[in-house]
Amino acid sequence: MNELGHYITPLLEGTGVTLEIFLLTFVLVLPLGLIAALGRLSRFRIVRMVLEVYIWLMRGTPLMLQLLFVYFALPLAGIKLPDIAAALLAFTLNYTAYFAEIFRAGIQSINKGQYEAAHMLGMTYPQTMWHIIIPQMVRRVLPPMSNETINLVKDTSLIYILAMNDLLRAARTIVQREFDMTPFVVAACFYLGMTFVLTWVFKRLEDHFGRYEL
Repeated sequence: MNELGHYITPLLEGTGVTLEIFLLTFVLVLPLGLIAALGRLSRFRIVRMVLEVYIWLMRGTPLMLQLLFVYFALPLAGIKLPDIAAALLAFTLNYTAYFAEIFRAGIQSINKGQYEAAHMLGMTYPQTMWHIIIPQMVRRVLPPMSNETINLVKDTSLIYILAMNDLLRAARTIVQREFDMTPFVVAACFYLGMTFVLTWVFKRLEDHFGRYEL
């Protein structure tokens, strides 16, 4: 028990870094993803094309490669970011693309007649989106959002390549020092705990918004 307690402290510190990256990324990608989704549906062709290329690039290249590019390539261009800022930038750019496509699909799933009805009532396009379309979209995109959010938690383990002391790196350091696989087991339990909480939260959200589904 004392040995396990000796492992817990550094693993908890690593979990704090993991949660920080996760929470900051999640808070940023929600509004940015929605903005990108609306841009993909814009009537302006240049806006649609730019966002299509951005989403294709982010979804078509590995997140690890994007992390390495931000961390190592940007300094060559004179842009030096702190470790956590570099990780946050890469994660935000990557997951904004995924959330944008989720939100776009959700918006396009809403019956076109609702746009026409809102127009007949004298509502502007922004009013229609904010009061009619987006509230219905939320319910429909919760399942894929849940999947991507859980993926985000697991993908935070990639920041070990930036020498950041996240949960996985903390566990790996102890294993290499102590020649004991227990920290990996504990780290796995931590990840499972985080994904369990997220699954529960999204399930409650689906139940809540499901009451308003027509």
